[in-house]
Amino acid sequence: MACKKVGTTLGRALWQNGSWTPPLSRSSKIINFSTSRELKSGEKKCKDQSCESNCRSAAMPLPAACSSTPAAQRHQVGGKKGPEEPLTVSGRSYSSTAPKADQRTYLWARYNEMKRLVHDLIPPSVCNLLNSSTIYANNEVSLAEVDIYGFDYDYTLALYSDALNTMIYNTARDFLIEHFKYPEGIRKYDYIPNFAARGLHYDIQKGLLMKIDAFHYIQLGTVYRGLNPVPDEEVLRLYGGTHHVPLHQVSGFYGKGPKVKQFMDIFSIPEMTLLAVANDFFISNDIEYDPEHLYKDVSEAIGMVHIKGYMYKWIMQDLEKYILGGDETYAVLHRLVSHGKKLFLITNSPFSFVDKGMRYMVGKDWRDFFDVVIVQADKPHFFNDCVKPFRRLDGNGDLQWDKINSLDKGQIYKQGNLYDFLRLTGWRGSSVLYFGDHLYSDLADLMLRHGWRTGAIVPELDLETKVVNTEQYAQSLTWLQALTGLLERMQMHRDSQSREVLQDWLKEREELRLRTKNLFNPQFGSIFRTCHNPTYFSRRLCRFSDVYMASISCLLNYDLSYTFYPRRTPLQHEAPLWMDQLCTGCMKTPFLEEMAHIR
Repeated sequence: MACKKVGTTLGRALWQNGSWTPPLSRSSKIINFSTSRELKSGEKKCKDQSCESNCRSAAMPLPAACSSTPAAQRHQVGGKKGPEEPLTVSGRSYSSTAPKADQRTYLWARYNEMKRLVHDLIPPSVCNLLNSSTIYANNEVSLAEVDIYGFDYDYTLALYSDALNTMIYNTARDFLIEHFKYPEGIRKYDYIPNFAARGLHYDIQKGLLMKIDAFHYIQLGTVYRGLNPVPDEEVLRLYGGTHHVPLHQVSGFYGKGPKVKQFMDIFSIPEMTLLAVANDFFISNDIEYDPEHLYKDVSEAIGMVHIKGYMYKWIMQDLEKYILGGDETYAVLHRLVSHGKKLFLITNSPFSFVDKGMRYMVGKDWRDFFDVVIVQADKPHFFNDCVKPFRRLDGNGDLQWDKINSLDKGQIYKQGNLYDFLRLTGWRGSSVLYFGDHLYSDLADLMLRHGWRTGAIVPELDLETKVVNTEQYAQSLTWLQALTGLLERMQMHRDSQSREVLQDWLKEREELRLRTKNLFNPQFGSIFRTCHNPTYFSRRLCRFSDVYMASISCLLNYDLSYTFYPRRTPLQHEAPLWMDQLCTGCMKTPFLEEMAHIR
């Protein structure tokens, strides 16, 4: 995630200070520096045709580097310092044919000038403007065209406190010990909040929990066997000298290949934690075990918590402890209905559980808000087959035997399938917007097969936005980007002194990557990014959701005729010409004169 404000401020400053050409061309502190071109003191147009062409192509005023104003003297900033001596030089353009000082001095001068630029252009708390109540768009969506709103129940209409994860973990751990006869020593492991994160992959045969990026590469440093990280060298050895996971192992449409499982919903966090602690127990006690058996048994133990109804029982007995944001849920439903929108609910949860929760959040007449209510739908099968017919439930939740020829307001239906739903309601295409938290079970089929609009509920946005809003994150990420651009440009220097400097920079880059990762989650980092690539989870989020948000209450911040526009981000081969994206990415543009030989 990036901060738009940083991009705007830094981008504007880059243009005003002439940073479209590199910092060195503006420096007055490089020793033994001579130029191949001089600008006349009163000249207002850029004689460097490459620079002028770049300036004009962006449809913006020529940057200061193209004007006659000499570069201002700048103070030394913190960070690593190499030898650097001041020398006043008039305004000029840099030519790669000019003689330089020794390479070490030259490279550290470039480093310090870049450090100074980043330091000067990010004021304190510059990123404190991101709002976790924002709705983010992957695709253009006009709410004016949406007449029907659909909802999942768990983690969509009803958000749950962290106390629920602890209860699920404890009960499944006890099942593992008492039902599957696992060692009693596992009981000493309490639930570890914030150990795991949504979207992780689990190698079933190797017993490894890890984060994978959008290109199927494992993010080194995020591979855990039990509760301990696996060294990068061992990861490479385990995967045949690479950290790439082959497509066929993770290609299952619903997140499960033959050897790797992806955990995509919030309910899976206790399961990942239990897998980690059980692995840790066997490893710590030097007990031989089969990771595949462990995976199967833990999955069944977690499933028993749901199948036997324990989770439903806990929540119904203490709604106030477990359910969050009930007032916001009522406000959203009331607002939609008052504007003439039709609403429906499709959930896998049983009626008695949904009814108790909705009465708590919305009131005893909650069904009046919905035109269709479907429980125990068995998603994702509800969306992709037409085997199960609808059955009606009476007011007590008992099954009725009558044939379903219509889906009526005020009635409760069980099971069914989407094909009958579409036939009986006539609700099709982009006039329908459905919200859910599970990218596969709730959203994938609706977008890919049926053309509905989809909204993903991602509660983790609350925490991630808070992190992105910190000055520490803004400073670290911006300097990381700038340092990466510097490494990219300076890598052509191959002498021994340069290699030593570049190795120092690479080491600092890795330290910055670790620092930014740990701000989100010390084990696995952000659920949206690896070091620089989107995660596998993030890729699926963009593919299967038109919009995404922390909770459905975010809808309260927008008019119901509002249009969500996705931000146009430049592709790698496109110039970053939009002001809100002119951050340090533009510094990756090669120096025009230094790279002239390429053209």
